[in-house]
Amino acid sequence: MKPLNLSPIARDDIYLPAEFPLTASCTFGVSPSFQRLHWHRALEINLIAQGSGTYVINGREYPFERGDLFLIDSNDLHRAYEGHDLKMIVIMFNPQLLAGGQRFDPELLLPFRSHDSSPSHHIVNGHTQSQVMITYIENIYQEYIQNKRSSRSVIIGQLMLFLAEVNRHFDADPASAGFMPPRQLELMREVIRNMEGDLSRAWTLRELADLVHLSPSRFSTLFSQAAGSSPLNYLVQLRLSHAVRLLEEGSDPILDIAISCGFRNLSNFNRLFLRHFGVSPSTMRRRLHGDRRE
Repeated sequence: MKPLNLSPIARDDIYLPAEFPLTASCTFGVSPSFQRLHWHRALEINLIAQGSGTYVINGREYPFERGDLFLIDSNDLHRAYEGHDLKMIVIMFNPQLLAGGQRFDPELLLPFRSHDSSPSHHIVNGHTQSQVMITYIENIYQEYIQNKRSSRSVIIGQLMLFLAEVNRHFDADPASAGFMPPRQLELMREVIRNMEGDLSRAWTLRELADLVHLSPSRFSTLFSQAAGSSPLNYLVQLRLSHAVRLLEEGSDPILDIAISCGFRNLSNFNRLFLRHFGVSPSTMRRRLHGDRRE
């Protein structure tokens, strides 16, 4: 048998302009690429502006709703699901942006660190300081899109105030023991990397478990904890997300796309695609190419 390449999940490359390494955006729903487990070097702050859903971060689930905040560290393995009518403000930045502030406050980035002395990834709306922190994130977003004179200074100031507020008012997360150990997370990264590298393969649960030398039952338990779904269901999600990219980037027949993504027949592909995205593959292709007609 040909040996398999057990390499970790590839890092997502988030573009941050060198002259000011921060981006702020408003997103609706969760794009297919962010429904898969991923990680990146950029630090990330999410404000749930409306709607609901679930985050999975380092093997732990966080249901969320309007007004909740998330802080995601540079190596956190995470994914999100939309529940209903989701809208998020997403801030991503390079920690070097705050190097000057860290000179006088070495704990400035402590809220992102996933260890016993850090605050939770999830700041639930309803805390006495929630509205103050929400206002800081909303101000950062408005300054970013308006790009007025001295906006960069205002953004850095608001970001430092936000992080200082978290440090002052949030204690260590008492449930931090619920996180998966780093070694187990790394094993799941290896499996997902192999899935992504060979989506057309008819993977079985045992083959996936064998990649990391675990029994199928133990592997399934660990994988479900890390990813928020069973291994084979997650594989279907990866295949569907890849199909969306192929629909957007090329003009191959839908049957060819289905087969290249690991689906053995068109009817099964169409059924799963419709269930997952709410539209058929052909409708999705038209939308991705700018045609909103059904």
